[in-house]
Amino acid sequence: MKRCQWVTNKPDYYLRYHDEIWGKPEHDDLQLFKWLILESFHVGLSWQLVLSKEHAFELAFDQFDYCKIAHYQENKIEALLDDSKIIRHRGKIEATVTNAQAFLKIQEDYGSFDRFIWHFTEGEVILKPKNQEASDTSTELSDRVAKALKEYGFKYVGSVTIYSYLQAIGVVNDHDYDCSFR
Repeated sequence: MKRCQWVTNKPDYYLRYHDEIWGKPEHDDLQLFKWLILESFHVGLSWQLVLSKEHAFELAFDQFDYCKIAHYQENKIEALLDDSKIIRHRGKIEATVTNAQAFLKIQEDYGSFDRFIWHFTEGEVILKPKNQEASDTSTELSDRVAKALKEYGFKYVGSVTIYSYLQAIGVVNDHDYDCSFR
C-alpha cells in the first residue's frame, strides 16, 4: 500500500488519520464541527501535536457537542485552561464557543452545516489538479469559504486553515497521485 509522502515516518495515529479520515467526504455535522475545531487549534502549531491530543479534546469539549459548547460559560473556559491534556490557548478556547454559536446559526440558515460547506462545490469532491503545487496552502475555494465563515462570526478560520479543513473533510482530495487512498 502506498501513502502520501507527508505521512512517512509518522506515528500510528497519524497513519490512521491519513487512511481513515483525511480526504474522505464527511457529511455528519458533528464530525464536520470536530475537524473544524481541531483545525482552528492547529493555527500556529503542528498538526501532529493537535492530532496527538484528539482524544483529550473530545473528552474536554463534551465529544464536540456544539450545542453544549455554544453555552459554555467562563467557569468551563477556566476549566479548559487548566486541562494540561489539551492546547490551553484562551483565544482558541473562546473561539470554539463562538464557533459553536456560529455553527448553530449556519444550521438554522441552511438546515445543516453539511449543506452549507458542500454547497461551495455543489456537493462534488474537488481533485487536486496535476499542475497545483503540493505546497499550495490556500485556493480561491478556501478564500471563499473562509470569508463566508467569518461573515457568520467564526474565528481562527483563515484561508490556510480552511484549505486544510477542506482536505480533512474530503471536499478537496489532495492525496498524492500514487497514493492508494486517492
